[in-house]
Amino acid sequence: MNAETVLRIKPALTEYLHEFDGGFGRVSRRHLDTYVQGQLGPLERKSVEPIADAAGTPPRTLQEFLSLLRWDERAVRDRLQQRVARRHAHPHAVGILDETSFPKKGAKTAAVQRQYCGAVGKTENCVVSVHLGYATPDFHTLLDGEVYLPEKTWHKDRQRCRAAGIPDDVVYRPKWQIGLGQVRRALVNGVRFAWLTFDEYYGGNGLFLRGLEELGQTYVAEVPTDFRVWTKAPDILYRKGARDRGDGPPRPRLKVKNNPPAEVRHILRSSPILRAVPWQKYHVKDGSKGPQVWEAKHLLVWWKNEDGLPTRPYHLVIARNVLEPNVVKYFFSNAPESTATETLLVVAFSRHKIERMFEDTKGELGMDHFEVRHWRSIQRHLILSCVSHLFLAEFHEEHRGEKSGPDRGPGPHGDGLPRAGLAPQGPVLPPAGGGDQPAAPYDPTTQHPRGPQPPQANLAAAARPRRVLEEPAHVSLAQLVAL
Repeated sequence: MNAETVLRIKPALTEYLHEFDGGFGRVSRRHLDTYVQGQLGPLERKSVEPIADAAGTPPRTLQEFLSLLRWDERAVRDRLQQRVARRHAHPHAVGILDETSFPKKGAKTAAVQRQYCGAVGKTENCVVSVHLGYATPDFHTLLDGEVYLPEKTWHKDRQRCRAAGIPDDVVYRPKWQIGLGQVRRALVNGVRFAWLTFDEYYGGNGLFLRGLEELGQTYVAEVPTDFRVWTKAPDILYRKGARDRGDGPPRPRLKVKNNPPAEVRHILRSSPILRAVPWQKYHVKDGSKGPQVWEAKHLLVWWKNEDGLPTRPYHLVIARNVLEPNVVKYFFSNAPESTATETLLVVAFSRHKIERMFEDTKGELGMDHFEVRHWRSIQRHLILSCVSHLFLAEFHEEHRGEKSGPDRGPGPHGDGLPRAGLAPQGPVLPPAGGGDQPAAPYDPTTQHPRGPQPPQANLAAAARPRRVLEEPAHVSLAQLVAL
């Protein structure tokens, strides 16, 4: 970043950072500017020491800013989310939950252990964090980030936790609990999601899905192949049985003659109901190696609730890659029955946007450059990376020119996708430019590696696919300023 770029950005950045004054004390507030400017700047390495050296600040001072100085990272996160709710509300906003990872050497860094590391695509020594992203047709940013505390290697070893600065009240929580807590906080801070989407780790957890429904949140979940549903509503028996006592009403139970719920992979292979549904092709997105074309089948299914009884109808969408038929994805949704297949696919495949957010916060802002070891320092670094990313996203939005109209994305009731927008030539979504509940305890696993995209060849076989979603272009900070 040259001097002219810095001069152009600095007034906007100074005004932006005043939004977070309430989260800092007098001493710590001035270090916020130093840290964020360092993340946005041209440094090759954006850890504490290079940022401090570039600003003429003793590195020890900036280390203390992350570890010792009094400021409230939760309040900073809340103000960030409230700003997004106030300035970027959108009727078709999608929330995206995912994890990312940071390779680390040694055993001293808080929460590090050998686990699957998406950054290198294999099991490796790393720290993992869970994140909540926010995406509209024109804008995307990270709302939250928390470190996952592994159960066996950390939670059960409190002496090791204390040595790494992990408070006694920070305990193991599975990643789905961390994600659910992040969604709750965002909702309390005024953020509204028309949809939430996430991968099969979250989608396969019934407690997580029911937690979202208790919040009134509509979702499209990728689910694992052994996720079980009924393709036909089972019959319920209301007659009193041996276990019913007293004069109260009989407890409903499934009739014995009902078939058990089936795994979705078996439904694809054997269900006569699904067999009667034709495959329909959709152009999902364009990547660096050409378009991705998927074909999908869609039917209503019934899920087993916590009492073992069938729920209301849910959606099951089975999609497979046209050029790689063995690549099959299963999506499950609690959207209203009238919701179109196109809408569900738009939401399901919008999950790639959080991968772009991770690439930007790591590549542009150095989110993966942290060299601090203590728990609080890492947590604060993640929140400050969200603050820097929001500025980058807003600067992009302001300087890229006219935005798309507000009704180019999917609405939560299946009515946000005008049929004209689903014509073979027109995208449903254009490329994306991208009050607090008590903080829930701290959990995730991995950034999922991006799979290879099919080559342009043989696309004639995908006759007239519908276009659903496109890949956003990566834009560096220097490019944004030049717009």
